[in-house]
Amino acid sequence: MTTAEIIPFNPLDKKNLGASVAEALVSQPAHSLGGIKPFMGTGIYAIYYHGDFEAYSPISEPNKADRKDPIIPIYVGKAVPQGARKGKVMADPTRSKALFNRLIEHAESVTATKTLSIEDFSCRYLVVDEIWIPLGESLMIAKFSPLWNLFVEGFGNHDPGKGRYEGLRPRWDLIHPGRAWAEKCKVRPETDAEVLRDIRTYLASTVLPQSAHFLGRSD
Repeated sequence: MTTAEIIPFNPLDKKNLGASVAEALVSQPAHSLGGIKPFMGTGIYAIYYHGDFEAYSPISEPNKADRKDPIIPIYVGKAVPQGARKGKVMADPTRSKALFNRLIEHAESVTATKTLSIEDFSCRYLVVDEIWIPLGESLMIAKFSPLWNLFVEGFGNHDPGKGRYEGLRPRWDLIHPGRAWAEKCKVRPETDAEVLRDIRTYLASTVLPQSAHFLGRSD
């Protein structure tokens, strides 16, 4: 009889470290996306939808069950310290308002649309040291397969600026029109009805977690 191999738990393994950061995020209280008070810090965040946009019902229905403790994020993101993309990190990331500002940008994107209501969105956020930001974000995306991260691209996009509108209009803006800069981009080859059909197919084939948590709990 062969014995099963037992792998010792290593709390310093990269996956376990990332899970601890992600668990800290999903353990934070949920806030209305449209009512966030200013705060300092950089880190990671999750945005939850609990409205009546029909194509999103596999996501929104579980979140409606308890809006104070939503389960499935529709988008996960990060806000890094100023200069991080150029290899520079601020001496004290907590002096930055990058995380708050990023959430405000997302709230403005939602309020600009004709198909979504800001009252139907909540969020969690976690101020965390810069070194753990990418790890926590990647674990959140791997667990929840957020629709607006992996399938309906464009929600987190910025205005590309004057003279840079040659690219296609993001899929997100096709089904949620309203952002002025996106209207200047090239029209997509597919219709909004085709994108909505693809969303339903994608969500029907995606196994969504039954729990928001990572450590010591089942999906």
